[in-house]
Amino acid sequence: MQQLQMTSASARDMRFAGLLYLVIIVAGLSAELLLRGPLIDFEDANATATGILSAPGQFRLAIAADLVMAVCDAGLAILLFLIFRSMAPGLALGAMVFRLIQTVLIAVSLMGLLTGWLLLSRADILADAPALALVFFDLHAHGYDLGLVFFGINSLIMGLLVWRSGLFARVFGAGLAIAGLVYLFGSGLRFFAPELAPAFAPAYELTILAETAFCLRLLLRSSAGHKVSRRRYIGL
Repeated sequence: MQQLQMTSASARDMRFAGLLYLVIIVAGLSAELLLRGPLIDFEDANATATGILSAPGQFRLAIAADLVMAVCDAGLAILLFLIFRSMAPGLALGAMVFRLIQTVLIAVSLMGLLTGWLLLSRADILADAPALALVFFDLHAHGYDLGLVFFGINSLIMGLLVWRSGLFARVFGAGLAIAGLVYLFGSGLRFFAPELAPAFAPAYELTILAETAFCLRLLLRSSAGHKVSRRRYIGL
């Protein structure tokens, strides 16, 4: 596995990748924590129905933010492949494929939110519409976590690529690898031990920290067209 060489073109691609990553982080966190999260209570179907029907614009905006995130994620997957393919084409391709699978799963899971919304909007003619809608909202949450299984694998591969690239301090690669483990373990709990998932939730702060740090490093990538030494790794 050879190290990468910095060129003006690769620096430009990295900055564009950083911009897409920033949109992904902002859109994803906004959709989950600021827009959708306050409206959905998985323990109370009626309260969820009331909250969503009283703020339809907020609920639709959450769906739009997730859609923007998915589109940018697909673009980022391709860009990162182009950046790292000269160093390790097999690993770069694998990382792209796993990230694209995650993107597809998260995009498809949005149908759960849309179905729940359609049920609530027809609550006057459907029996138990709030309870049925909550099932679809829960299906969306599980679909999201299923996508994070593949993203966890992507993060492990990206951690290795960044670690070995020579263009970034190794701490960024280690951070991405740790984020991958958190995603894999957290999604495993969601499916196989859901009662333990709330206690593990604070660990996701590590993923936000690691991905934000790498995002900012990409954005601040120097455009200097120098060759990176094969004997040492440069830091910040």
